[in-house]
Amino acid sequence: MNTKALDRSTRDYLDKLRQDIVFSETLCSHTLQFHTTWGLFSPKNVDEGSRLLLDHMEVNPDDNTLDLGCGYGPLGLTLAKLAPEGKSVLVDKDFVAVEYSKKNAKTNQINNTDIFLSNGFDQIGDRRFDLIVSNLPAKTGKELYYLYFYDALARLNPGGRFYVVTISGLRKFVARAFNEVFGNYKKVKQGKTYTVAMARME
Repeated sequence: MNTKALDRSTRDYLDKLRQDIVFSETLCSHTLQFHTTWGLFSPKNVDEGSRLLLDHMEVNPDDNTLDLGCGYGPLGLTLAKLAPEGKSVLVDKDFVAVEYSKKNAKTNQINNTDIFLSNGFDQIGDRRFDLIVSNLPAKTGKELYYLYFYDALARLNPGGRFYVVTISGLRKFVARAFNEVFGNYKKVKQGKTYTVAMARME
């Protein structure tokens, strides 16, 4: 692009777009400040699905947790606040998301986290968790969901919980898949657009 051809108002507009988007949200009674950028999921506010998931899951103070596909960190960082005696692991396959999750952990002085790049579970190693959560993308093949589900099964401690939020159109598939993979399924909350589901490691 020939930047010399841009007028000042256009350059100012583009410069503004390159700046971090900054906002605060209160999630599970904890007010957090988030830095995001264009290209990340729901960059201007915490999305409805994540809010529904956070409002309807059980978290113990000493849970070791995993946020699978963390984005800029609203789920995983809230889990870190809710489980201060545990470790909150946040992973994403997008390096930009990982960098913003790290920035947001530092901004909010949340230290019980481990945040790194991972395509699904491939960099998780032998870590095990009491709680795994994911805001599953809607436009992904069911093959990837099965990979996530079986990998979650392999990394949950006995009695551990796996929560997902999906668009409600996927709720029947999730019910079948959870029963197939985990041997159990619970519909935690169904909203107009999103459904929260849970399976347990028995």
